[in-house]
Order: sequence, then C-alpha cells, then structure tokens
Amino acid sequence: MTTPDANGWLALLHQLPARPPYARVKIWRRLQAMGAVPLKNAAHVLPRTPKAEVAFRALMEEVNASGGEATLIDARLLAGQSDDDVRQLFDAARDADYREIVESSRQLLETGPVSGAEIARLQKRMADIEAIDFFGAPGQQAAQAALADLDRQRYAHPDVGRANAHPPEQPLNLKRRIWVTRSGVHVDRIACAWAIRRFIDGKARFRFVDARHHTPQPDELRFDMADGEITHEEDRCSFETLLLHAELTGDAALVAIGEIIHDLDIGDGRFARPEAAGLGAILSGICASSDDDLQRIAMGSDALNQFHAYFSSRTAT
Repeated sequence: MTTPDANGWLALLHQLPARPPYARVKIWRRLQAMGAVPLKNAAHVLPRTPKAEVAFRALMEEVNASGGEATLIDARLLAGQSDDDVRQLFDAARDADYREIVESSRQLLETGPVSGAEIARLQKRMADIEAIDFFGAPGQQAAQAALADLDRQRYAHPDVGRANAHPPEQPLNLKRRIWVTRSGVHVDRIACAWAIRRFIDGKARFRFVDARHHTPQPDELRFDMADGEITHEEDRCSFETLLLHAELTGDAALVAIGEIIHDLDIGDGRFARPEAAGLGAILSGICASSDDDLQRIAMGSDALNQFHAYFSSRTAT
C-alpha cells in the first residue's frame, strides 16, 4: 500500500475540445481504469509512485493527440483537504467497485449453478480492482468472501447425487407439456431447452420461474430444478438425464454435447472435452448480452446446432 504522507500525490489537469465527444469518454475510462479520483472536479489524482507517473504521462500523450492540453503536477496538500480526506476518496471509489462484485456474486448464487467462465470473469474484475486499491478499502474482504462462496457453489449443485426419480418402468410423457425451469437460464438449461425443441417437441412451451416459490402444475415438466422431473440424477447433469428419458443416447453427437455440458455445468473434469472452453465462452457471451431467457435459448440453440452438425459430420466419416 502507498503512504501519501511520505510520497504525496500526482495531479493531472486536462482539457479536451468539445468534439469529438468520444474522446472525453475514452479519457474518462482510462482515468477510471488506473484508479484516479477527481479532486474538487479540477484535477485527477493518484498516489505519487513511478507507476502512476508513467500512467499519467501516457494519458497526457492521448489528451494531446486528441487536440487537448494536459499538465502533470507533483502535489502536496497544505490546507483545505487533507491527505486522509483524499485517501477516503480512493477508499470510497474502491468500495463501490467491491459492492458490484458482491452484488454480481449474489445474483449468480440465486440463479446458479455457476459456471467456471462466470467465476473467472468476476475474479478478473476483482484482480483489476485490487490492482488500483492503493490503501486497502474496507469492502475488499466482503468481495473476497462473496467470490469464495461462488467458487464453492460451482461444485455444489443442489441436485447432484440424488437417486433416479423416474425409473424406466415409469416413463415420462414428454409431449405437449409446459417445460418449467429457473429463470436466468445458463449452460445446462439452455442446452436442455434446445434439445427439447429440436428433438422432443417442436411446439414445446417454456416457463421461467423463481424455483423457491413455484408450485408445480399438472401440465408441467420441471427441468434443472430441485425435485424436478428432469434434473441432476446421480452423477449426471440435467442435459444427460434428458437424453436418457427421451431415449436420445443413440445420437453420438448429442452424447458428445452432453459430455461438454457436463464438464461446464458440474465442473468435475470427468470428460475433459477440449470443446468445452469454446462452448462455455459462447454461452457466457450470450448470457452477458441478454437477460431475456427465451432470447438466450434462441441464441444458444444456434450455437448448439453448429456443434451438433460438427459432431454428426465426424461420426459420419
């Protein structure tokens, strides 16, 4: 951590022309990324370190290249705001960042199970924040605890390891049903919905609910939900269970996709499919771009159709 009483501050004063407007946004984002805080709306400051000076000098070049002007000042506070006041500005900015980590973690825990890609994204964001947390803001511990909870939940799906609810002598009626699952669909639920629409019932309808408060109806089939008809059974993810109940395990391409979904959803590395990282990135990107469950399923289905065609062509040869 930096000690402002010993090192003082660097202050950057800059002025940009009104046009183009994106230049102002670009410089503002750069200042945010390096952790600078505004001081009385007149200058942006950083603790005085060699790294901060290099960052500010590089930003000055960008300001000048955009037609603006910039001045870098080696500053010490003599009156008015104290060093401790400025330090509190840095802590407040980082605490706001840490609260975003906590809130994002909470949302993922509520909609879970959490994928490795989602955890990695938040861990990267956490590392970026810690790199500009010059004084150890109080919110850091809460954010670290939230990420630790996420990582534990990654390997703790609520349905893993339960016994089969529907043995073969009691086959499920999969046609003309309303398929219900938890809102905020991700890997396993997107894959299940794709397989339902493409291979089981092209007119299937979906309903997305808060699983904690949902009362099952007679015309519904629940998937990837605790106590659902199609969910995690024994060591299988919901997609693998669906293939068994729908008698689709004879499709080698679907089985391959099932192994990928298993690796992404359960995260035990059982199949070590090399394609898992690619599909995981695609599905995470889809979820990052839309909060609408049906849209997520539609976009995910396009990707899964391509994977199915790929594996089918390999099987044919």
